[in-house]
Amino acid sequence: MTDQASSLTVSPFPVRVFDEERVPLLIGGPTTAVRHMVGRAGVVMGPGGMVITLDAHDAGDRSGVGNAGTVRLVGPAPATVTERLMGTAWDGDRHMSPIHIAVRTGDEVLYLGTAHVGRAGTVDGVLSDCELLLDTPLSKDLLDRVRPRSAPVVLPDLAWLGAVNGDRAAALEQFLRGWYPATGGTELLSSAASRLPEGLRQLYRISVRRPGVLGTQNRILPESDLLSDPLGETLVFGVENQGGFFWSLLWTMENTESDPTVWFRENDEEPVAEQEPLSGFLLQFSLFEAALGADYLALPRKLGAAQMERFTQALHPVPLRPFWPWAPTHFYVAPGLVVRVSSEDGEEFDVWAGATHRSALDQWADLPVDWMRFDG
Repeated sequence: MTDQASSLTVSPFPVRVFDEERVPLLIGGPTTAVRHMVGRAGVVMGPGGMVITLDAHDAGDRSGVGNAGTVRLVGPAPATVTERLMGTAWDGDRHMSPIHIAVRTGDEVLYLGTAHVGRAGTVDGVLSDCELLLDTPLSKDLLDRVRPRSAPVVLPDLAWLGAVNGDRAAALEQFLRGWYPATGGTELLSSAASRLPEGLRQLYRISVRRPGVLGTQNRILPESDLLSDPLGETLVFGVENQGGFFWSLLWTMENTESDPTVWFRENDEEPVAEQEPLSGFLLQFSLFEAALGADYLALPRKLGAAQMERFTQALHPVPLRPFWPWAPTHFYVAPGLVVRVSSEDGEEFDVWAGATHRSALDQWADLPVDWMRFDG
């Protein structure tokens, strides 16, 4: 048994099926084992390491295998698990306390090898989510076993796209309601909503049941947090997540435009007008955030013009002028898929694709590009 377990720690290939009796050999002994549940994931810790056992599934919102190189652990996690994982992440010594990954597939448990913390998030000091990077990426056959395909789903359609340059309010509403599942709550106007441009009022109505529409990376400020300058002439309504820049409107309580210009401003620099007024800006902001916060991502390294054209050839361009003065950004879409493409020189392109379901990424499975991350 010792020889078998030792082979597990050297290489996860060929895949070994292991049972509970092997766990003590990976963590440094049975008498010191500490067991926890983080959601449905089992975590066993000892002085010699940690074993995380996950379920095999295809859902993007709970603990499991994300792609060939990553594993998600979704909290909240107990303090001891938080301390161990955060310590491993910041010490940068992945051998001091190895993290072993296993996945339940029916009646078997498959050992996938060791991993290290790539990213960890906390809320009030408690681990809320953690991305673990596998030290040896999984083969496609093994990935299909530990991340089995779910049943086909109905992807959000593109009915909204035809209204972009006809009825932008309708386009925004249709896109957001299709992309974000509704939660509880009733969409009611606040007492102060009538003072705001219609685009913001609409977004706040939708956000009552779909809070994600206010942003994941950057965000639209909640109505109660809207800021104005001392003269009440500039309304700051959108901010970057680290406060590096913000978006504002020229605004007074007495006179507001129905579809005003949006001004982008970086710290103390002079403001720059976004190319689309508020109605188009809110759609662009929503597409950007939808892609960034999606459960399933396809992130190629920089693409040349020919590669970019091939990457987007089966997609529909969104007919809006470029978003974001820093690096002009265009959007391409397909059912359940948003792709943002930006370039500073027109020769190299940064591409980020986000999807509501893994199947929306199938079109790129055999595309010869260098992936930073591919969840298909």
